[in-house]
Amino acid sequence: MVQAHSMETVRVNARKSDAFDIFNLKHYQGANPYLETGAMVFSFALTGYEEPLKIEEYLQIIGDYYPRMLNVEGGYNSYAQLFARTVAEVGQLDMGLHLDKWSCKPGEDESIIAVQSLHARTSRSVVYFVWDWFEAMTQNQQIVFDEQIKVIQDMFRRSVYGGPTVYALLRTAAVKDIPTFYLWDEGLMQYGYGKKQVRGIATTFDSDSHIDSDFTTRKDDCKAFLNTLGFPVPSGSIVTTREEAISVAKSIGYPVAVKPVVGHKGIGVTADVQDSEELKAAFSRAVKAIPDEQLTRVIVEKSVSGADFRLLCVNGRFVAATERRPAWVEGDGRLSIDELIERENRTKARRDTPTSALSKIQRDEAMELFLEEQGLSSDSVIEKGQTVYLRKVANLSAGGVSMDATSTVHPDNIVLAQDIAQHFRLTCLGIDAIARDLSKSWKAGGFGILEINSAPGIFMHLNPATGESVDVPARILETFFDSDNDGKIPLITFNLIGKEELEAIIDYILLQHPDWTIGAVCKEGVFINRSEKHLNKDYNSNVQNLLRNPKLDLLIAEYQGNILEREGMFYTDSNIVILDNPTDIEGMLARNIDGDGILVIKETNSISIKRQGLIEQYELGENEPFSRVYLKEIATIL
Repeated sequence: MVQAHSMETVRVNARKSDAFDIFNLKHYQGANPYLETGAMVFSFALTGYEEPLKIEEYLQIIGDYYPRMLNVEGGYNSYAQLFARTVAEVGQLDMGLHLDKWSCKPGEDESIIAVQSLHARTSRSVVYFVWDWFEAMTQNQQIVFDEQIKVIQDMFRRSVYGGPTVYALLRTAAVKDIPTFYLWDEGLMQYGYGKKQVRGIATTFDSDSHIDSDFTTRKDDCKAFLNTLGFPVPSGSIVTTREEAISVAKSIGYPVAVKPVVGHKGIGVTADVQDSEELKAAFSRAVKAIPDEQLTRVIVEKSVSGADFRLLCVNGRFVAATERRPAWVEGDGRLSIDELIERENRTKARRDTPTSALSKIQRDEAMELFLEEQGLSSDSVIEKGQTVYLRKVANLSAGGVSMDATSTVHPDNIVLAQDIAQHFRLTCLGIDAIARDLSKSWKAGGFGILEINSAPGIFMHLNPATGESVDVPARILETFFDSDNDGKIPLITFNLIGKEELEAIIDYILLQHPDWTIGAVCKEGVFINRSEKHLNKDYNSNVQNLLRNPKLDLLIAEYQGNILEREGMFYTDSNIVILDNPTDIEGMLARNIDGDGILVIKETNSISIKRQGLIEQYELGENEPFSRVYLKEIATIL
């Protein structure tokens, strides 16, 4: 096999005991000279200090963790290629992340590796972990693999992309080729460019009514509203003191449910409270869950018996239903409840990642109190085969189990969900209900609406612990984008264009479309139509700010080689790419072109135009400006 050369120069980051060196790490947000996606790019070399193992020996060990790496056609021709592929595999973090693209450009003394990346800090940690792993293999040493992967998984989970709902939408947008990027200053995701954009976080979007969203958090008012519509809601009242809570519970009769008026994710909620002593503890939990800036307001309502369900509507239409069950353990006659929880949490099913169906079971006061009600504690050993539920509330983030119930929902219950959703200008609406059987009509009784949620999580539907997956992220994005191109505006990319020439193009387009808003950027300035704006020293910030403009109809951008090398390209899929004597790096612009796009290349006086799979070539006439060529092509997309 062909091996990478040893370095003749002094090592950069390696120790004298290392066989490999990693240096020049750089993160690109978008397409770059090395990969067509966001990437972590770095140099890889042999140090010459320590003799590496044979490639096959590394592969044999790596294959125990990543078997599919063993079945690569043609094998691995260099250590750099094996390292690159390993980083790509590890970078998916056992979460099924969609980051699987990589490249390896060999050089005489070093190779340049690029691996698809989303979050810079996570990707950097992956690269260093794989480096440590290779060095450990070289020294015949063990590495704490699972623990290190968990540390990096947690790092990704804490990133802006790591929430299950956010990541599910982002991955679906990538599959659908909907341009997506994070707006750091605003803390929002943007889907689509310019006037085609939608902004939001998780399942809330800028098209949602903030008034309706706020209304759903006022559980008392919302419940009263649902009651006026004739929908089944449990009787109860809002209280501010423990004494009031006891009085209301006595009035409506036990069992009752207790929860804060303002809250989410089931925090501070206690169901099936049987007496005043339990009520005192439940009231304290509810108060503890209320944010400091909020008044003490707690709901005490009649507890409805049955299973816990979430009905989800998107754009006013019923989409999915999930049953949620509290976490439980099954006894073996030997281990304590605490030990059973620990064993369950170590299973692969409970990876507690953005793409796992089950979270780890959480131990807290609510669990201990519920065990106490059952005459148990975390130290209790239960009989073999006996099932013990660990809490009353089916909180998935605390280890609860999600079970798809979409196909079992009675038509009356579907109509009920849709009728509720139609009253709110919200893209997504979650309806939490208790029912003995969701396949029976709510009109037959045994059905109660607990609350509605304007920012419902969706991963329980996409990846339930049991049952069929419902592709909710796709349904949400289809609300805004009927097809792949619905999120895009025309993009015109130059490798070289001056300020005056750029202004002339803007005038040319405005003559045909005087009502358009055109964004343009070159190294000399930023424009919205003919109005010059602030030029940020970070070039891609200028591009992002233009694409963030909700009125933008078209973008023109210059990308010279030094910008592409330093920052990469912010967007892909240009409609027209116009290259004037391009450098090798600027040639990457021709890769990032829409399938139906046009490529215009000028080499000295030779013109080459590629459109719809056909190439046209000719020579510029004497004193014929290049603008005459590309303006004709620009006209075809206006």
